[in-house]
Amino acid sequence: MDNLKYYNESLAYDFEMFMPKEKKVNTRDNIVVMPKTAQKAKQRRQAVSRKLSPTVTAIMCLVFVMAALCGNIALRIKINEVNSEINDVKAAVAELDSEKTALEVEFQRRISYLNLETKAVELGMKKPTKEDVKYIRVNDKNVAKNANGTILE
Repeated sequence: MDNLKYYNESLAYDFEMFMPKEKKVNTRDNIVVMPKTAQKAKQRRQAVSRKLSPTVTAIMCLVFVMAALCGNIALRIKINEVNSEINDVKAAVAELDSEKTALEVEFQRRISYLNLETKAVELGMKKPTKEDVKYIRVNDKNVAKNANGTILE
């Protein structure tokens, strides 16, 4: 194959793709020209649709605006209901917090050292003295006795 002859000549390049294209005349044999009555009917339909178009558009816009307003009102009502529920829960939480504080104060009052001491005195208790202390002597081993006197180890 001798490709060297295309190297220096214009055959190596396709310049036709850069040339202006010739316009081809399209002649179709299968096109049927419709009678003008069909075209007039089409014009009548377009005229009727143009007459209805502004009223239909206005009605659709009105329906859309009314739906948006109703949706807005419904959402505001729902928001108000949720806010009232939130306020009820907040009031219940505040009431429970106050009850908790009251119970903590009552708890601290009941377990305070001074109150325990006064309650013990009221019940007839007294602080132990040296004579009240009794010591128990225990063997080196941990033992236990049964009711019949036997020793358990």
